[in-house]
This record gives sequence, C-alpha cells and structure tokens, in this order.
Amino acid sequence: MKRRVAILGATGIVGQRFISLLHNHPWFEIELLVSSDKSSGKIYGETVKWVIEHHLPSSIAELTLHPLNPELIIKEDIDVVFTALPAEVAMQIEAELAKHGIVVVSNSSNMRMEPDIPLIVPEINAEHIDIINYQQKKRAWEGFIVKIPNCTTIILSLSLKPLIDEFGVERVVASSMQAVSGAGLTGVPSVVILDNLIPYIEGEEEKVESESLKILGELSPGGIQLNRDLKVTASCHRVPVLDGHTIAVFAELKEKPTIHDIIRALEEFRSNKIKNLGLPTAPAKPIVVRRELDRPQPRLDRLEGKGMSVVVGRLREDKALGGVKYVVLGHNTVRGAAGTGVLIAELLVAKNII
Repeated sequence: MKRRVAILGATGIVGQRFISLLHNHPWFEIELLVSSDKSSGKIYGETVKWVIEHHLPSSIAELTLHPLNPELIIKEDIDVVFTALPAEVAMQIEAELAKHGIVVVSNSSNMRMEPDIPLIVPEINAEHIDIINYQQKKRAWEGFIVKIPNCTTIILSLSLKPLIDEFGVERVVASSMQAVSGAGLTGVPSVVILDNLIPYIEGEEEKVESESLKILGELSPGGIQLNRDLKVTASCHRVPVLDGHTIAVFAELKEKPTIHDIIRALEEFRSNKIKNLGLPTAPAKPIVVRRELDRPQPRLDRLEGKGMSVVVGRLREDKALGGVKYVVLGHNTVRGAAGTGVLIAELLVAKNII
C-alpha cells in the first residue's frame, strides 16, 4: 500500500520538484497540495508557474490547493508531509504536525542544527535516523521531524565522505558558484544577475560550515554530535546559471594518497548504509568522476543520475594544503533539496519506520 503524502509549499520550485519526483512513485501517493492562503481554494494547474523541465502531470494540475492548516492535514490521514516552506512559517506548522503523529520531511532551514533533529543525507549518515525515538520522547511528539540539509552542503558533504573514510580530512576550503533557482522563483531579479556575479548569499556560508559538521558527525544517546576533527570554511556566490551548484573544494588530508587512489575512492563509493535497501530514488553511483579538464559543467552534468549524482572533476594535488583540490557539481533542487527528501522518506519506509 502506498503512503499518503502532502506537499507544503507546493507552488515553489522545490515544491514542484517534490511533485515531479513523487508523481507515479512506487511507494508514495500525492494526496494533498498545500500553499499560502492567497492561493488556497484555487486549481493547482491554473495557479502554479511551472518551471520544471518535466511536464506538469494532468492529474496533479487538477488538484485543489489547500491552506496551511494542521488540522486539515491530520484529518486527511496523511502519512508523510514534505515541506518546502520559508523557515519562519515552517517553524510553527512542522512542530504542530509532528506533535500529532505526522512524519515531517522538511527542506526548511529551521531546527536543522538542534541535536535531536536528524539532518540526513542517506548515503552518508542514515544511522542518524535512530535519534527519532529520543526526539519523540524529549518533545512528547507522536510523529517526528527529519531535515534535509542545505543544498550546497549536501553536494559538498557527498564529495567529502569517501575522502574522510579512506584518508581522513582535516580542513576544507569551499568556494561555491550557486544557481539562481536556489533563491526561488522570485529570489534574484534578472536585471541583478544577468552579466553579473553576486558574491554574497545571506546565511549560506554559515549553513555550509555548520551543517556539514553535523552530517559528518556521530550519533550519541543525547543527540547528534558535531564532527570536531573537521574544519570547514566557505565562500558562497550566486551566478547566472539556472540549475546546478558548482563548488571548488580544497581539502587537507591526513594521509597522502595519490590522485589515482582518490579517484578510486570516489568512484567506488556506494554507501553500505543504504545500498541493499532498494531505494527507488537512490542513484547507482552517488559520485561520478569526470576526467576531462573542463568538466563538470552545470548544463552538461547536472542531470547525472537523474539529478541525484554529484559530479567531481579537475582532481589534482593541492601542495599548499597538503591534500587535494577538485570541482564538484550537483543539481541543487534535485539532489540538493527534493530528491534527498524523497530518498529520506524511502529510507524511513525501508526501515519500517513509516
């Protein structure tokens, strides 16, 4: 039997991605689309500014948008709520839903760094799901909340995980070039971004520097402990690219592997945490290595693995840091947002949590 799902923030870019990934999903059925009060009661297809490359499914286009009303969602017997809401809105409604027994998989940035809220990239830290029982007891919730990390952080952390496992990583310097879709439908006016680069994204650097330490941290009885052995510093920039965040990464390694060893570790990474669970959205290769000197490129590589793989290229020795430097690219609204959310929900099903 398919799990019944609701999508909150359904008209935004990430909401549209959730719809695209969940329509005809073997494990989930879209039952409820929720939007702001000004759109509630309207027909989805007549209201949404659809910007996803896949066509809007006709069955979804005919659905009526509902208001942000926790009582309605609870009454509809929803199994999983996927949220793509502004943090200030999500802060109130997500806790109310979890309190009343709803499973919330959230792309909103609120609560990401709280020790009892798992911040999950399934290939990296699927075991952090086990903190859910502690979360429910601590907060007296019948349901629970799982958070999707920041988009740039997901892409960076996936590329770092095999390096940490194989060689140890002490310091990371990351400089991102982030697509305009990461700012939402109306986030960056064309007159601002065309023929330009914006060297500041509010809150982004702090998210990359803190969230990566939690994702790559350890589970403990009292919450998730940050990785104190790793230091991450980031500089984040908006560029005139539609989809796909590109990050230049400079990593100091504890061991001194050859570039061949590093390529092998990246290409062979499959994650023992989820590889035998048969998750439908999981890519066959979470990390794809390109050997061309001019790859990865957003337009050519962002849909690798249906947008769920990250692509690494320009691997070379970093003599200044004593390690490696490379470029990693990922689709920010698929792997960096809705795709990881769907993968988290699949993990919860596979582990018989929902």
